[in-house]
Amino acid sequence: MRAFEAAAAHLSFQRAAVELSVTPSAISHQVRALEDTLGQPLFRRLTRQLALTPAGQRLFDDLRMGFDALEAGIDRLRRPAASHLVTLTTNTAFAARWVLPRMAAFRKACPGIELRLHAGDTLVDLARGDADIAVRSGNGNWPGLVSSELMPERYAPLCSPMLGLRRKGDLPKHQLIHCDWQPNATAPALWSRWFREADIAQPRGRSAKAAGLSFSDETHAMLAALAGHGVALLSLTLAAEELRSGALVQPFGPALDTGSYFLATANGRANEPAIRAVWQWIESQAAAG
Repeated sequence: MRAFEAAAAHLSFQRAAVELSVTPSAISHQVRALEDTLGQPLFRRLTRQLALTPAGQRLFDDLRMGFDALEAGIDRLRRPAASHLVTLTTNTAFAARWVLPRMAAFRKACPGIELRLHAGDTLVDLARGDADIAVRSGNGNWPGLVSSELMPERYAPLCSPMLGLRRKGDLPKHQLIHCDWQPNATAPALWSRWFREADIAQPRGRSAKAAGLSFSDETHAMLAALAGHGVALLSLTLAAEELRSGALVQPFGPALDTGSYFLATANGRANEPAIRAVWQWIESQAAAG
């Protein structure tokens, strides 16, 4: 299987042989033996190259995930116990607005743990070991993971006090700031939804993002609102400090329920001491507000 995986990765017996320090004929023999065992071809032998059959592609995908999981497990065993390295993955806005301002507090509370932060809007595979612990938004129903609700999330219209906005009826006078949501979001905080829940008519021409400012990252949308460029639907959790300081205000409701943030880790890992310490610290920070 290792010979097949290398040949499939390179689409070459020659390059697979170099990777595994054997001869190309040894690779070919191993692949042929595997095909005979499975009773179906895994490669199409073309002139000077290989191509995977549909069965070969399926097996390659499964083997690659399996080998990655094995390598991640071995890496965890080889990692010096004293380092207690924990990789936390979350989306870019939560990383920038919630985790980073608390890093000094984390180092003080957990001096023996090195916390590595992975920020991105693409979910990583916790079961494969790509990260140790995650903060995700959603419903917490992720096969293969243990999850716990961290805190509910709500979005509301926020803006700089310099706009002087106080009444819903004055909203059409101001520019709307839009932010992209992931396609799989179950309850995105969009202006079209806000107008429905506010039970007021959406101003004509305001449904398209071209009618206002649009950002792919919520942090940039918040910066635009802070600069007085318009009104944005922002997370009350991630904008908590700006609301406390008065840099942003919530002139009116309603606030939109977008689900909750959850802590998650792979099955069987929740009781690892370093993961448990990071988990408990994040829960304590969320409870403190």
